[in-house]
Amino acid sequence: MSGAALIVRGQVQGVGFRPTVWRLANELGMTGDVRNTHEGVEIRIWGSEIEHFMQRLTEEVPALARIDDIDRVPISEPPPSDFEIAASSAGPMATAIAPDAATCQDCIEEVRDPFANRFRYPFTNCTNCGPRFSIICGAPYDRAKTTMSSFGLCTICESEFKDPEDRRFHAQPVACHACGPRAWIEYLGEGAVSHEAFSMLDDVDAVGGMLLKGFILAIKGVGGFHLACDATASEVVERLRQRKRRRSKAFALMARDMDVIRRYCRVTEEEASLLQSPSSPIVLLQADGEPLPESLAPGLSQLGFMLPHTPLHHLMMRRVDRPVVMTSGNISGHPQCISNEAAREQLAGVADFALMHDRDIANRIDDSVVRVDLGRTRMLRRSRGYAPSPLVLPDGFDNGTQLLAMGAELKNTFCLVKDGQAILSQHMGDLENASTSDDVGHNLSLYQNLFEFRPELIAVDGHPEYISTKRGKELAAESSLPLEEVQHHHAHVASCMVENGRPLDEGAVLGIAMDGLGMGADGTIWGGEFLLCDYTGFERLGCLKPVALPGGAAAVREPWRNAYAHLMAEMGWADLQMNYGDLSVFKRLTEVPRETLDQMIRSGTNSPLSSSCGRLFDAAAAMTGLAWDRQDYEGQAAMMFEAVIDRTAFDEPDDHIYPFNVPQLAGANIPYIEPVWAWRALLGDLILDTPVGIISARFHRGFANAIVRLAERLRRSHAVSTAVLTGGCFQNATLLELVHDGLERSGINVLTHSKTPANDGGLALGQAAVALAIHQKGGSHVSWDSRSNC
Repeated sequence: MSGAALIVRGQVQGVGFRPTVWRLANELGMTGDVRNTHEGVEIRIWGSEIEHFMQRLTEEVPALARIDDIDRVPISEPPPSDFEIAASSAGPMATAIAPDAATCQDCIEEVRDPFANRFRYPFTNCTNCGPRFSIICGAPYDRAKTTMSSFGLCTICESEFKDPEDRRFHAQPVACHACGPRAWIEYLGEGAVSHEAFSMLDDVDAVGGMLLKGFILAIKGVGGFHLACDATASEVVERLRQRKRRRSKAFALMARDMDVIRRYCRVTEEEASLLQSPSSPIVLLQADGEPLPESLAPGLSQLGFMLPHTPLHHLMMRRVDRPVVMTSGNISGHPQCISNEAAREQLAGVADFALMHDRDIANRIDDSVVRVDLGRTRMLRRSRGYAPSPLVLPDGFDNGTQLLAMGAELKNTFCLVKDGQAILSQHMGDLENASTSDDVGHNLSLYQNLFEFRPELIAVDGHPEYISTKRGKELAAESSLPLEEVQHHHAHVASCMVENGRPLDEGAVLGIAMDGLGMGADGTIWGGEFLLCDYTGFERLGCLKPVALPGGAAAVREPWRNAYAHLMAEMGWADLQMNYGDLSVFKRLTEVPRETLDQMIRSGTNSPLSSSCGRLFDAAAAMTGLAWDRQDYEGQAAMMFEAVIDRTAFDEPDDHIYPFNVPQLAGANIPYIEPVWAWRALLGDLILDTPVGIISARFHRGFANAIVRLAERLRRSHAVSTAVLTGGCFQNATLLELVHDGLERSGINVLTHSKTPANDGGLALGQAAVALAIHQKGGSHVSWDSRSNC
């Protein structure tokens, strides 16, 4: 009888894969065994139906599983008498670790069934759902190497765990009331307040009543604590903002079910599918219906909703017929609390009560955030439910090199490359916070341990002051490893190429990278770039107008500085006063320290030149009176400027859109997008009291039109057929739509982000691809000046 050994790689451990193999083998009358190994899942199988078995295995893969490849070699050993599931073997990981998955329908129904063993049990799970990455401490994924190791199995759970026909067969976090974790409420405030009056059932059920009564609660979830309150009560939301020190950034919301969400938002089929998927992310939806407090998302037109994704959340939301705030459990600027001790210490002044439990969180993982644009899911923050699932590198990339890319300063992620796969970490946040930086160190150690990873090459951003760059250089020096510095916008373009599967040797693309800030090849700050790119190099073909950033980092926080710099760059004060002296924007600028600013700009003191798209939008928003003084979070002014758009203005004749022209940049011999006439048109509309929504629409249309016109010109002159849209400014759905559709109408193939963020959260993937490509080509680090015509 013929036999074969199969090694299956992919997301195949902890997802019910071995029971599926066992079931199929028995149905086909085959013998052998299956086990988890360091390479993936090993199947030894004998019988006449091996081809049929492999076909059915790929067709009937479990819901959370993913097969990347299967290696097959013949074996000549005599066949065993039956088929069994064997014990796992230890060793380095070559298989994907499954992300945490939202509660499946079977488990939800079981939790609601008063005759079931797990009725109202808040930690119910099976092989199709439950915690994965958040509880893993080592490889392979077995209970002994998770934070469930301290919970012994009761008789019932053990019998399910050992039964290949049960959906809890080898479900590592399996537990019940008798043997598993428990949840309880603690009072975090001052004085004595009892929570017992809020439920006749248990502490989890009491949470719903407490939220409805106006209390703020800290709730321990899968990857960390959340802070929750009644989202319909303005005074409670404001109280949470004050305590959390979060002035205006939008709060995420949770609703019991889709019916509740639809009372407040417009929901498409694609958005509903995302909300109810195993990943269960926060989905940004258009507010439409019953009003909610403006303080939930000040100045914005979208709300971020998610559904309950654990039995604990389903139980606590059971009686709550309205949205609740479900924001990260931290003081703004600090990492989310993951331990009970940290919550008691850090959240005592924020939450009135805490719903805690005794299943430890091994790995902090925040909620993912997505949006549907142009019919596709757009990842804004890739974390719970998605990380650390790997991305397969495109054709042509070397499978043998292990590489570590350190990512950016903001929205930091890092990326491991091993065995032809890119393992992008979960979102970790901004490294300027020391605790977040420490968390990166923890995760680097964890990932290297889980994947038995030993880097041979390290890639970093070219900005010498990024903490991620400094850390990468230290790691390279400590281990005498080669280091590749990758230009920021080149990495952005490469990340989009990778996720779209563009092969290594397919040729150059026109990369259009629009973001806030990134170190440029000419020593200035870039942020609105047209690059001729392949994986190994780039040439700067065009840009937005370089304008001073008076005050440096202060210009990122205070939009009025960008308004002043842009208006002075070509117009000048006398012109502004003569033509627009009656406008409020002029009167506001008379109150700023103009002489100091002018001196800084003339001398270049703390006023670097920047072609930033983000600062262009800051200037536009400030001129119209939005976010004049300061931004409380990155991109706030631009997001508010987009949120006010009056879509009816998109039907106006083209001569209503703001004119951007495209002259040559002195000294660089490249075209650039000049906004001076757009500023004159905008100021003219302000004189006419044109509504801000129409002004924003005209600005967006004009700017997108300029991008498309310049792209068409560069496409013709450099014979490229594909454009890549990347960078955080393309998270502006209106800009993305206008540019994407304009390029497609001109016959250009357009690549955009879906699996990874267009913002800096996807940068590490691009760094990894560029560094690996250069390494494969036998190159070493080449200075940017020799690759760019700047």
